[in-house]
Amino acid sequence: MEYTNLGKSGLKVSRICLGCMTYGVSDRGAHSWTLSEENSRPLIKQALELGINFFDTANSYSDGTSEEFVGRALKDFARREEIVVATKVYFPMREGRNARGLSRKSIMTEIDASLTRLGMDYVDLYQIHRWDSRTPIEETLEALRDVIKAGKARYIGASSMFAWQFSKALYKADQHSWSRFVSMQNHYNLINREEEREMLPLCASEGIGVIPWSPLARGRLTRDWDETTNRTESDEFGKTLYTSAVDSDRKVVERIAEVAAKRGVPRAQVALAWLFSNPAVTAPIVGASKPKHLEDAVAAVSLKLSDEEISQLEEPYVPHPVVGFS
Repeated sequence: MEYTNLGKSGLKVSRICLGCMTYGVSDRGAHSWTLSEENSRPLIKQALELGINFFDTANSYSDGTSEEFVGRALKDFARREEIVVATKVYFPMREGRNARGLSRKSIMTEIDASLTRLGMDYVDLYQIHRWDSRTPIEETLEALRDVIKAGKARYIGASSMFAWQFSKALYKADQHSWSRFVSMQNHYNLINREEEREMLPLCASEGIGVIPWSPLARGRLTRDWDETTNRTESDEFGKTLYTSAVDSDRKVVERIAEVAAKRGVPRAQVALAWLFSNPAVTAPIVGASKPKHLEDAVAAVSLKLSDEEISQLEEPYVPHPVVGFS
């Protein structure tokens, strides 16, 4: 495993982050395909054994049970000071007028609830899950600064928003000497490259760590285009992400298969190696429901693609509508 700093911060993270949306009670929340705690624990333990020290979850995943599973497993298998735990806030966790968003009230309520579920005194990275257009960004940033000052988070990060919004947030933080976002968790993979236009250059310029979600397009980059899985059929949010340019996306998937066959490696390794070829990317967030998924992710860190292979993979891409911001 390789390790690097998360953006300009001094925080050292593995080049693979384990995405823990896969773990949680399946009949709580919107993810019927999640794994039980019994089936999740061996994968979290395997990730640690492979050198992964970076774990990402969210309060909203499986109604908070993802945080519970992850917290208990990490307590049993790892030393707290050696791991980097990230969670997120924004989506509703209950009924009521103040049940969602990034107000001071919501942030202060949800950080305590997340820490209780995780069984931890602090998280390493506390991220806003989306942009909240109903709350002034100044209120959000000041509240996040206070979360850090209270010792409940070490760093703050953001996820999926327009580059102008992220730029505004960075400017406001600098203007008021508040804590600055150190990372951007955005939607980026071989069949959704719109972040290359503005967000990735902004992050590179500002020294922001980039930790892409859905780096394998919810598995679509790892198999033939027409092949489906239980998750493909039941993931309602996933169905909204990859329907606008099916013909070109299919060609990209075919190119991945060609490169993988010539290299003699699984397609997942090629798709992730392409991400690592972009110096702006810090650590893709990879979900794993089988041991092989983790093995492929770690192997991809050392797989170096040639310029010709990168061009071959990128050539069929066409512009896509921006998706995943809500």
